[in-house]
Amino acid sequence: MTRSIPLPAILRDGKQAVAGDATSLGVLPEWNLTDLYPAPDAPEITRDLERLEADAASFAADYQGRLADLDAAAMLECIRRYEQIDILGGRLMSYAGLRYYQNTTDATRAKLLSDLQDRITNATTPLVFFSLEFNRIPDDIYEAVFTAADGPARWKPVFDRMRAMRPYQLSDELERFLHDNSVVGAAAWNRLFDETTAALTFNVAGEAEPLGLEATLNLLTDHDRARREAGARALAQVFGENVKLFARVHNTLAKEKAVEDKWRKLPTPQTARHLSNDVEPEVVEALRNAVTRAYPRLSHRYYRLKAKWLGLDKLQVWDRNAPLPGEPARTIPWEEARETVSEAYAGFSFDLAMLAEPFFDRGWIDAGVKPGKAPGAFAHPTVTTVHPYVMLNYLGKPRDVMTLAHELGHGVHQRLAAGQGELLASTPLTLAETASVFGEMLTFRALLAKTTDPAQRKALLAGKVEDMINTVVRQIAFYDFEVKLHAARAEGELTPDDINALWMSVQGESLGDAFEFMPGYETFWTYVPHFVHSPFYVYAYAFGDGLVNALYAAYESGLPDFQSKYFDMLRAGGSKHHTELLAPFGLNAADPAFWDKGLSMIEGFIDELEAMEA
Repeated sequence: MTRSIPLPAILRDGKQAVAGDATSLGVLPEWNLTDLYPAPDAPEITRDLERLEADAASFAADYQGRLADLDAAAMLECIRRYEQIDILGGRLMSYAGLRYYQNTTDATRAKLLSDLQDRITNATTPLVFFSLEFNRIPDDIYEAVFTAADGPARWKPVFDRMRAMRPYQLSDELERFLHDNSVVGAAAWNRLFDETTAALTFNVAGEAEPLGLEATLNLLTDHDRARREAGARALAQVFGENVKLFARVHNTLAKEKAVEDKWRKLPTPQTARHLSNDVEPEVVEALRNAVTRAYPRLSHRYYRLKAKWLGLDKLQVWDRNAPLPGEPARTIPWEEARETVSEAYAGFSFDLAMLAEPFFDRGWIDAGVKPGKAPGAFAHPTVTTVHPYVMLNYLGKPRDVMTLAHELGHGVHQRLAAGQGELLASTPLTLAETASVFGEMLTFRALLAKTTDPAQRKALLAGKVEDMINTVVRQIAFYDFEVKLHAARAEGELTPDDINALWMSVQGESLGDAFEFMPGYETFWTYVPHFVHSPFYVYAYAFGDGLVNALYAAYESGLPDFQSKYFDMLRAGGSKHHTELLAPFGLNAADPAFWDKGLSMIEGFIDELEAMEA
């Protein structure tokens, strides 16, 4: 269960500022990682590595072959020891991973990460027995031990999820092999992808110097249509030049996954993700079907409206996130962004704002853009004995304020769930986006409430609709692309043209007839990190958005004690199933109508925008 390096969250349609641009953005915060370790050569790192190796070896010596014989008290002690080992490995990898993502092109940072991965993989190989042997404990013994008053009853949800993998478990020897081989398998291909994307440069017409990936993606939201087009064409050119490499990464990872899935007898490529998310396949299918049915009344309808606003017969890809005509080009300084989000959080609950405060004041956010820094944004929980860290690439645009609200939501959620302890704090991905999307909604609603100018209200509403379309429609289209990709790879090697065609098949369906796709757009799958790092992760964003829309409707309706119920849900971490967490709000994600309720909020915003045209 030892954590891997943190993964960048979804590229929220590209945003990158000029590093250290104090004139327009103010002084942007940087991480202070000393709460993890004082320095990369600190003796504490050597100490913890040695302790990890010793503790893992002694744990195996004490428990291997004995798990089924432990009584409740002994099992409780066993789990507590395992949890401490998990904290040690997680702390080491969090430090190395966060330093690496600050500059993925720095060879010394990459070496530290690689060396620690190797050491920790070797150190934890003796622990591979734990889940395998644990899953062989007879059901009657397991139930007796995990329901005893003096036993590990509170950890039962973790081990229930572990035991859900029993039908797909391999022999002990094969599981050890996969564990040892991981550093030269998927992890190595992930690093290749990260380092390649971080090093890409784009010669954009009209720009004095080559730009990095996010600086170029950022041009797609520029007020000047010519600059947007120049950015899109530069992206297409460089993605096209590198498409063979990206195709090789995707072919290899999809095949590796298919081989492991075959040996495990997993019925579909998505099954492992659903199991890890503790969500039923039929719930995900209901979400997917609800969203795809809604394409015509959401994205298709909105983009036709946007084409009208822009005075265009057809939208090009560089118009998808374009500002509205007349929308002022404005750079939002960092302090204003902080104040906006903090006030929105406080408007819901003073406690929520106080939980977010240390991120700003204690070096828990890295907001500026630097050469080699990973693209996108994420909140990494590190370990429950420390605190989360948030990474941004802050540009000063309205969407960046929403990204700050989003990632702070993750951070607050991770702080609250930490009280569950290391094994129970981790929230399944389907619920991990709840606090983040709720934080965005709070911020949006606070801004909307203060806006009296009709043009500004229209711009705010349009921006929110686009963000929701990007979160729901775009992510379900991404999910369908992955489903098609893995199915096609099962039939044989995929050429770049094959993958391009799969990408375009979901783009036209999801975006609708308002778009005309430029030559080169077919390669835009290449830069999305989740396809590489976390197959089938992306539906979690749509799940979270639909869930939050339903939650927010309950909040607006005046559901009694909503704030306390909300905090209880976040504090629960991974200790409860989604049905238990949503029951206090009168919600049930297994009900197909649940997703239509969430989508109706987006539809309502589009209705309001259309009414403004009347």
